[in-house]
Amino acid sequence: MAGSGSTEEVIPLFPTPFMRVAGALDAALVRGLVEHFGAQAAVRNNASDALSHTAMLRPSDSPLLGLVAAAITPRLAGFGALMFGEALGWSLKEMWVNVLETGGRQAMHNHANSFISGVVYLTPTHPESRTVFMKSPGGHDFSFKNDHAGSSTGPFSADKWISPQPQPGDLVLFPSYLMHAVPPNPGERRITLAFNAIPTRLDSWGYRIGFTG
Repeated sequence: MAGSGSTEEVIPLFPTPFMRVAGALDAALVRGLVEHFGAQAAVRNNASDALSHTAMLRPSDSPLLGLVAAAITPRLAGFGALMFGEALGWSLKEMWVNVLETGGRQAMHNHANSFISGVVYLTPTHPESRTVFMKSPGGHDFSFKNDHAGSSTGPFSADKWISPQPQPGDLVLFPSYLMHAVPPNPGERRITLAFNAIPTRLDSWGYRIGFTG
């Protein structure tokens, strides 16, 4: 029998950080990015003919991207401190613009050779084509699930999480290993700017590795 003074506490062990910054880019910069890079997305995606990308870009490739980097980089320092316990220097390793036409989708993937990845939404997003984040396949979960009409899904039982409805100029940051995808887009053209970032160095009790962007 439980004691009359007993208490219960649920502790979320090892949570995954996810940062959302509403209005990270102002409307004028968002319009400039759409006008300048929207027509340059000529690289077709293997998973969908209605999804295309620009070539990999750096902040130095355009004054517009330099302004994006200036707005994003301070956010990287704060988010990186959550991941590594220290305010490190960060640099944007690469950036690219995605153009998702009506009916297009983006298959589940993560980003290699980086530590923080992010997305800036440049046009309105249909609610059904919000970015979806998933647990990594082949994890350490039980192989039999309790999933039916009478069960409820919560943060400890869900396989996926649908990100909040974004507005143009909104930014999200997440660890690069996190799997994510975009469901088929039933709405109008959806344009985003994605990027990967790396810290200047990591130090594990004297074993130091430096990174260059």
